[in-house]
Amino acid sequence: MFVGDEVRLQVGFTVARERLARLSEGGALFGASEDAYGPSLTRVGVAGLSKLVRVQARELSCTDGSAGLALRWEATGPGGGLFPALDADLRLAPDGEGSVLTLAGAYRPPLGPLGDALDRTLLHRVAVATVRSFLARVAAQLAGHPVANGAGSPKA
Repeated sequence: MFVGDEVRLQVGFTVARERLARLSEGGALFGASEDAYGPSLTRVGVAGLSKLVRVQARELSCTDGSAGLALRWEATGPGGGLFPALDADLRLAPDGEGSVLTLAGAYRPPLGPLGDALDRTLLHRVAVATVRSFLARVAAQLAGHPVANGAGSPKA
């Protein structure tokens, strides 16, 4: 299943790219989550349906026209295999006077045909809400807005 979202920022690309570079250094993109759960762990999902996941991110790559990094979220702990892993690209690009932040990814529902049916009825909506929440938190940080406790933690 594909999942993604985008957020337009009222911040110029150069400033947003510098902020993204700072956030991505040493895993600071998930800063508050690391304080609560340990390095490279964060909680993703929406209220009532969230799971602790291990986050892996490649080093930020930058050009004059874009900046991005690859992410992988994998559920941890008991029942982790019942949740899909998400492989996604977080990308920042210029957009007129501002910039645009996008996340595009894919996951495969677990449990074969049963998982596919659950995904069609409910789980895809949870995935979309999770991505939207995560992207909104990152966008707020790139725009220079403080994020309440849980900064970088993609939960609603």
